[in-house]
Amino acid sequence: MKGKVYLVGAGPGDPGLITVKGLECIKQADVLIYDFLASSVLLKHASESAEVIYVGKKGSDHTFSQNYINALIVEKAKNGLTVIRLKGGDPFIFGRGGEEAEVLINEKIPFEIVPGVTSAIAAPAYAGIPLTHRKYTSTLAFVTGHEDPTKKESNIDWASLARGIGTIVFLMGVKNLPQITDRLMSHGMPPDTPVALVRWGTTARQFTVTGTLDTIAERAKATGLKPPAIIVVGHVVKLRETMKWYENRPLMGRSIVVTRSREQASDLVKRLSDLGAECLECPTITVVPPDDLKPLDMAIENLSSYDWLMFTSVNGVNFFFNRLFEKNNDVRALNNIHTAVIGPATAKRLFDFGLKSDIIPESYRGESVVKAFARKDISGKRILLPRAKEARQVLPLELRKMGAVVDDITAYCNQAVKDDADIVLKRLKERTIDMITFTSSSTVKNFRALLPSEGLKRLMQGVSIASIGPITADTARDLGFDVHIVAESYTIVGLCEAIQQYYHPS
Repeated sequence: MKGKVYLVGAGPGDPGLITVKGLECIKQADVLIYDFLASSVLLKHASESAEVIYVGKKGSDHTFSQNYINALIVEKAKNGLTVIRLKGGDPFIFGRGGEEAEVLINEKIPFEIVPGVTSAIAAPAYAGIPLTHRKYTSTLAFVTGHEDPTKKESNIDWASLARGIGTIVFLMGVKNLPQITDRLMSHGMPPDTPVALVRWGTTARQFTVTGTLDTIAERAKATGLKPPAIIVVGHVVKLRETMKWYENRPLMGRSIVVTRSREQASDLVKRLSDLGAECLECPTITVVPPDDLKPLDMAIENLSSYDWLMFTSVNGVNFFFNRLFEKNNDVRALNNIHTAVIGPATAKRLFDFGLKSDIIPESYRGESVVKAFARKDISGKRILLPRAKEARQVLPLELRKMGAVVDDITAYCNQAVKDDADIVLKRLKERTIDMITFTSSSTVKNFRALLPSEGLKRLMQGVSIASIGPITADTARDLGFDVHIVAESYTIVGLCEAIQQYYHPS
């Protein structure tokens, strides 16, 4: 029984530009065969059982021939599997998707085409260049900058391009840039025609070089610009001077490591990415239930005996309520209990379960909760504190000094992981990382454990360290890191604001 093949356009690089249908295809894949230009972020949407195969072609490195790729797609489909062929940009715009479709037709294998946003349109848009504009041109051409090398002569009508097209976009043409500009000028296009080269368009590494037909080759060489890049030729390039928006973002060009657990990293990654940063996820911890659930279960069974329920993190809220529900209870079990939280994010998560916290301290650390309780008579009151196994002891100790009976219960544990550590270590050695963020002492300790025991100062040379708060910063310093940023507001929003202020002081 034959499977089915979907030729899916992955978009130009920004994973947010994948189509809804393209994303649905990735999620249902039995086999995912992807290219060099497809964003690795998209691979995370594939199921854990999916077979993920890289067949990318990078510049002159064609490790996998097109014939091999065609045979691989056919083989997997003939095994009755759903095959997603994920191609950068659009599969039918210089993506050889037509050739792959012909093979599937010959093999009588059912297929669908899922168009993608081509870099020919997206990269200029992110560079602030509209390809058409009523004041400049109403004609547009897409041209390969790298024709089939087996052809005896070019089948591009250079004369018509030079004299009859207002905007020309060349794909895969950086290596042939001098020949392209020479041919256009030799066929009548004025030497002062504006040109732009957009490298890694729509990604955090986007870089644009502008010039004219007679200067752009030298300018590209001077900046060391290499593929992948698209070439835009035409007077619309002049609009970039006022329309440039993407590269104006405050963290553009900065590479920032996020060490937070993968389950919680999305908010920080999104905020930093929206500010222009390239985010490298290197989760150093994952959050798991405790080995022994009996203490938490006993506390849940005796909830009516507690006067206060206190949460110090979003994780504490999540694991407590998950276990509460698993024990066939609901929020009505908390009807006579007061609540306290540390931080607005924890308060918001608690409110998701229909509970508004009675105490939210002014600052987001245990000492502030103690200060807030100083206005309460808690002598003899019972307080349930479900939190991380590794949490600091300041909070329960100080509350007990005030006369409270505190049950400090392990609701979850921070477990060390090494996901993507090799990639980050390689980038550190290459000096291509600008900053590392720490959102807890656990992330600091586990990240340090990933690094060589010797030579930390040398490895971290030129790398800034950003901490979500003073406790985390102290841990980082104790482990040998120089801390450059400590957020005044101990939240993800506060951390991002501090990072932005660090690079762009007001």
